[in-house]
Amino acid sequence: MSAYSVYVTPPAWREIKNLQGHIRQRVRRAVDALGNDPRPLRSKRLRQPAQDWDLWRLRLDNWRIVYAVHEGDKRVGVLGVRKRPPYDYGDLAALLAQL
Repeated sequence: MSAYSVYVTPPAWREIKNLQGHIRQRVRRAVDALGNDPRPLRSKRLRQPAQDWDLWRLRLDNWRIVYAVHEGDKRVGVLGVRKRPPYDYGDLAALLAQL
């Protein structure tokens, strides 16, 4: 049983489904692991604060998993999977609105 429940937003789910096979498998394993440890060593907290959610990103080579953690409810919401560069985290407010 994981300590946190993990929710993948529908747009993030579509992004994951469209990834190449080897990256898709790595992303799925990383998302599953967020239920046990929502702040792994290679993650970084993002500056844009939300009301109840803490925004984080997890780096997998050139890919970033953008997610939010809600401590009160023990929930992790996966908001998107983006390639960096060119992704610049400019759409975080829109991503948060999906939760």
